[in-house]
Amino acid sequence: MILVTGGLGFIGSHTVRALLDSGEDCVVVRRNARELPPVLDGAGVKVEQADITDREALLAVGRHHDITGIVHLAGSHPWPPVPDSPVEATRQAVGGLLNVVEAAQEWGVRRLGIASTIGVYFGAPGDGPLREDAPLSMTASVSIPTFKKVGELLGGFLADTTGLDIVNYRISGTWGPLGHCDPFFAAPALVHAAARGTAPDLRHLVHPAHAEDGLDLTYVKDTGRAITLLQLADRLNHRTYNVGSGRATTNAQVAQAVRKAVPGARVDLPTGGTAPRMALDISRLSEDTGYLPAYDTERAAADYIAWLRAGHDS
Repeated sequence: MILVTGGLGFIGSHTVRALLDSGEDCVVVRRNARELPPVLDGAGVKVEQADITDREALLAVGRHHDITGIVHLAGSHPWPPVPDSPVEATRQAVGGLLNVVEAAQEWGVRRLGIASTIGVYFGAPGDGPLREDAPLSMTASVSIPTFKKVGELLGGFLADTTGLDIVNYRISGTWGPLGHCDPFFAAPALVHAAARGTAPDLRHLVHPAHAEDGLDLTYVKDTGRAITLLQLADRLNHRTYNVGSGRATTNAQVAQAVRKAVPGARVDLPTGGTAPRMALDISRLSEDTGYLPAYDTERAAADYIAWLRAGHDS
């Protein structure tokens, strides 16, 4: 049985769905009472109430279930990004990660996967697709990449000293059902606007969006499947894997795909973008698991719009 922390969230629920579809049993932990997301309705997933920052409650989950692997997708960084009590928020974030590692050690799990982010590459030198062995900047302007770098360093140290198989997932920009309007890329907002028949509201973005802006975007169903393949692989040759599409998708390409699904959608963006187009090299992932993305931009936009038009809010 695989434990998925954050398994009722956006990427987590799709990962649980992919694990179940692969024949695995899953248990998820949730901090508060919450309904199962639509992608898990009737799926038979086990749900336990526990906060990963509560060491005893988390360890108790292993007394109720025979857990053989852990996919750790719950937030291991302070939220909101600038918390009112940064020291306590940091203690909670790091403590939750250490609790999960301790649980993995106590339960003797086969593999512990930990979510990281494409954001760890911000400021990395060089052009072309970003490889896992690229040197990383020691600084970051926002909290999430900072804490993901810390998590990777801690995970590496603990893997070496405990013998646990700990794997980092550097996850690209992810969009699709159950997602939200991300502050770093425009694609979800463009899709939501097209499904509603309105002009997109992009005021939530950290930087203004331009047609030429591009980022490695992965449809969430592909993200969940890639994480599943990494968790279930008989052998992995590396400790860190990029989880992405392997290409930079521009806002113009997203808009074109959206207009194909919804002719006349008002999703044009201004030109003049100069931001670098970040793309992940997914050679490691493909070579060790056989993963290839199943959703190109056109198929992803059509699927997401159909989901929203079926009455789902996100």
